[in-house]
Amino acid sequence: MLKLGDPAPNFELPNADLEMTQLADFSGKKNLVLYFYPKDDTPGCTIEALEFSDLHDEFSELDTEILGISHDNCLSHGAFRDKHGLTIRLLADIDGVMCEDYDVWREKEAHGEKRMGILRSTFVIDKNGIVQHPLYDTKPKGHVEQVLELVKAL
Repeated sequence: MLKLGDPAPNFELPNADLEMTQLADFSGKKNLVLYFYPKDDTPGCTIEALEFSDLHDEFSELDTEILGISHDNCLSHGAFRDKHGLTIRLLADIDGVMCEDYDVWREKEAHGEKRMGILRSTFVIDKNGIVQHPLYDTKPKGHVEQVLELVKAL
């Protein structure tokens, strides 16, 4: 698990428009909120994405970029973004490398069945690429307000 003060693992992933995004793009310029979610267009994931989009301007005023990450592909991300009018960038971690690096690929149990999946988690990373707030096993509703308060405190 990542801890406070750890350097954020590097990444380079495509967004919904097939443009590559990497950690170095933000170094020295912006704080980052990376949030990992299980699946595009599912109830909890939609709530979280809409709440991040609703507060996008407030995060921007704090020099903070929001990136949502899941195993879904770029086409799925584009459809999800367009269907709900999302204003945040969604990155496609199809191979799961970033999920492994951030330790969010975990065994989960649902309906008595165990399977691997993304543990909903959020990481607040400062402009120097240092993890300031690793938040594992978050809940979608109301979580975004908490993250905004953590960013304000940076």
